[in-house]
Amino acid sequence: MAHILYIEDEVEIGEWVAKELTERGYEVTWLTSGEGAEQYVERVDVVVLDVMLPGLDGFSVGKRLKNRNGELPILMLSARTAVEDKLEGLSFADDYLTKPFHPDELMARVEVLLRRFQKNEAQLTIGHLTVYTKDMRIINQQTQEEIQLTGKQYYLFQYFIRHLNQILTKEQLYENVWGEAYIEGDKTLMVHIRYLREKIEMHPAQPTIIETIRGIGYRVKE
Repeated sequence: MAHILYIEDEVEIGEWVAKELTERGYEVTWLTSGEGAEQYVERVDVVVLDVMLPGLDGFSVGKRLKNRNGELPILMLSARTAVEDKLEGLSFADDYLTKPFHPDELMARVEVLLRRFQKNEAQLTIGHLTVYTKDMRIINQQTQEEIQLTGKQYYLFQYFIRHLNQILTKEQLYENVWGEAYIEGDKTLMVHIRYLREKIEMHPAQPTIIETIRGIGYRVKE
């Protein structure tokens, strides 16, 4: 799962873009200014950076980030269409997209940058599964087939992988995956865990990947 640092001070645009990125499977850290951005240069895979920011403008922020980590891809966003602005942005950034833009174009450009600057992909072995954490691909080592997760199954498994070896309560899982408060007695989480187990477990009725912690919740152990 790729991690994107997104810097945008306009709340309405920021919420929209962060939501689009998250729904397409990215982990997103959204900042409303460049303050503190440098602490993320070794922890994210790509930066999406608006030019017009309070305090330091996006050009200054982007140059600082590139100076700290020259291998970090940066995509500039701006309503400025003047050639001079684009040239300034492209003097250090890797791409420049003018507003307004369609979300599909933004995602396509992010994907291109991720491929160009692809890091060695981390992988985990969990039982009979190999999990490639950058894009959350899951391979069944016994059959060499890729396991396709859909919708909430994907986000559930992604959350387990991000919190590997931790006991996660039903409340934690529901609130972080569904984005709503958990109501005691609701069977939604349990049903989705069952669907997930049917895809990833060798024997879903006797699960070894997703462990039930009775009375608390669940855990995935490496």
